[in-house]
Amino acid sequence: MKKIDFFGIFRHITLILLALMFLLPFIWMMLTSFKPEDEIFINEIRLVPERFAAYENYSTAFSETPLLRFMMNGVIVTVAIFLSQIAIAVPASYALAKLEFKGKQVVFIAILACLMIPPQAVSIPWYLLMYKFGWLNSYEGLIAPFSISVFGIFLMRQFFNSVPDDLISAARLDGLSEFSIIWRIMVPTAIPALIAFGIFSIVAHWNDYFWPLIVANSQDIYTPPLGVVAFKSDEAGDSYGPLMAAATVIVAPLIIAYLCAQKRFIEGITMSGMK
Repeated sequence: MKKIDFFGIFRHITLILLALMFLLPFIWMMLTSFKPEDEIFINEIRLVPERFAAYENYSTAFSETPLLRFMMNGVIVTVAIFLSQIAIAVPASYALAKLEFKGKQVVFIAILACLMIPPQAVSIPWYLLMYKFGWLNSYEGLIAPFSISVFGIFLMRQFFNSVPDDLISAARLDGLSEFSIIWRIMVPTAIPALIAFGIFSIVAHWNDYFWPLIVANSQDIYTPPLGVVAFKSDEAGDSYGPLMAAATVIVAPLIIAYLCAQKRFIEGITMSGMK
């Protein structure tokens, strides 16, 4: 008779409960987007609404504000930030992992120190710099401060450390330059790590509210988090139905992207910690 794995059962039950706990806010937000205004404020917990108002809420979310424009701005900003971060992080991390030069450890320690600095601490210098460049209320002002990611350099450096040195030596014997080695050998090898970093980067900047609130003054360049605030009114009150509908539309692409890339994401995170 096969033994019952009580520890395995307990582990799965614990993981399921934790997953439900983390999913509950999103589930509640989505269900609220289906409810009419009078059912949102009732004094009881009602998961399924008596009258579905999904069409009204979602149509209001798209008609009251240019939600598609906000989402397009979010795509432009997050993709531009990610591509610029990769263009800088990959060569920098390759140099830190596979090249020998004076001051290498000092540079790496400085990168680790930068990981401890919150972005809010340097927001005023960045704002003044964007003002000097004339980049306030522009895509450049939203993108430039985040074009370098010390976390991306650190993550890619850890992954490149796991790549055999013999592979790089063979490429050099074949006459490849260092940049050719980076883009033709290291980048294809590091696809899992790039996907893992991409999820971190895109989620962080898609959901960023602090910096766009400072830089953006026009709805033409509002990112999705700023667009959600448009449903908040001190005079007329908050339209929670359309607000939850807009929030659901904004969050859904991130969840879908993660579900599609979760295997590569986990693979990139685990392999980045290998020596």
